[in-house]
Amino acid sequence: MKALGYYQAHDLKNFNIQELELPIPEPNENEVLVKIKAISVNPVDYKIRLSRNAQNNQPVILGWDAAGTIEKIGSQVQGFQVGDDIFYAGDLLKNGANAEFQVIDYRLVAKKPNNFSFAQAAALPLTSLTAWEALIESNLMPFTEQTKILIIGGGGGVGSIAIQILKATTKVKIIATASREETRQWCQKLGADLVINHQHNLKEELNKQDIKEVDVIFGTTHSKLYLEQIPQILRPFGHFCLIDDPDVLDIVPFKQKSISVHWEFMFTKSMFDYQKETQGKILQKIAALAESGKLISTQNQQMQGLTAHNLYQAHALLEGKTSIGKIIINLDI
Repeated sequence: MKALGYYQAHDLKNFNIQELELPIPEPNENEVLVKIKAISVNPVDYKIRLSRNAQNNQPVILGWDAAGTIEKIGSQVQGFQVGDDIFYAGDLLKNGANAEFQVIDYRLVAKKPNNFSFAQAAALPLTSLTAWEALIESNLMPFTEQTKILIIGGGGGVGSIAIQILKATTKVKIIATASREETRQWCQKLGADLVINHQHNLKEELNKQDIKEVDVIFGTTHSKLYLEQIPQILRPFGHFCLIDDPDVLDIVPFKQKSISVHWEFMFTKSMFDYQKETQGKILQKIAALAESGKLISTQNQQMQGLTAHNLYQAHALLEGKTSIGKIIINLDI
């Protein structure tokens, strides 16, 4: 099979992901073999590229968002059969989806939305799981019409889907941040009730809208930059949830307001073999929301063909932090 892989960790300037020919993998008893039709890229892809080297002379294959068709199933697989169209994010410790075929634990996958193309479905899994686990599964607090949630980075992949999930499943007031007109419009299209500029002081931006404080802050990017502002705009006993990787997270100023911190990492369940089946069930709910018209794909740019050039372009867009929504690479051409 064709795959995109590398052997030595490297930066974008020295991009060295190559097109390789590898054997088609065999599924174990709990896995399905998937013929991949579309993939999307995420910041985790370039973070792993910067740090992970090949082991036992086996190339590193990135990619943790995919949609495709089941070609073969293991003996213990339940609820799926050959020919099913599925979507999933996968396991960070195993080879990713930048290939024509991949094996994946069946508990981590779900049947893709019937009304979505493979490309549209591939945009959803990692970001949907991240947002759902962070904001819904975590049970931070009862969400009511009076609840105000601030999403920092509303135009990114996770922010884009978080807006929609909250709009579809709760009655909270959704406040998103965006600094460019196109990202502001994108957030409004997805259902944000209010969009403020994260390049300005957040407290001042909220005060302009007669909002003194919020109940939850969902930090999807640059959390370190907002640590001083967070205690100023979160209510007492409020919640700060983040997904990015600041080198330092000084939360000492949070104590006075008894602010709780939840750090979401979507791969925890697969890494520690902990309640894997819940990720498949979350994706089933995402598919149902999509099929009912309550959720649209966050696909915003599509490339044709599994090539090293396309992957380089996608990584460059992500590292430049100028992309809106999700970038898709379509293999089904």
